Formats: sequence, structure tokens, C-alpha cells
Amino acid sequence: MGDVAKLKQAGIQPTADLIYTSGSSLDPHITPEAARAQITRIAQARQRPSEQLEELIRQNTEGRSLGIFGEPGVNVLKLNAALDTVSR
Repeated sequence: MGDVAKLKQAGIQPTADLIYTSGSSLDPHITPEAARAQITRIAQARQRPSEQLEELIRQNTEGRSLGIFGEPGVNVLKLNAALDTVSR
């Protein structure tokens, strides 16, 4: 089953950054939209309230470089570390 089908089956609206990987596959960022698209699934898996996840996404969203380059992104590594901390 392809990535798009898996995401849809999980109830997640696929976004480009959830489907395609970076050239190195090491980019730790996804768009805030992609992070929010997964809130329901993650809240259920982590047994956390959706509002808490929304706040953690906000806290782990980094702005544009120098205020003008690139797009805001959620640092997934930091977000997962924060989720691990609050899930204990």
C-alpha cells in the first residue's frame, strides 16, 4: 500500500511533506499543517488531549530563517521529545 493510501486509511489528510522525503531523508521538520493533520491519531496513541498536542506543536514550530527565508516548520525531533516528557 502506498504512503497516500496509508495516510488516508489512518484518517490523515496527506500533505506533500508527509508523502515526500527530503534529499537526505534527515530533515526533522514538517509543516504546521502536516503536524496538525496528525493530532487525532497521535492524541489517541499517546492518550493525550488534542489541546495539549496543539500547544506542543505551537511551542515546537520554528519561524523563517532570519525572518524571511523558508517557511515555518515543526521540529519533529523536539516535538517527540516534548511528547515523551508529558506522557510520563
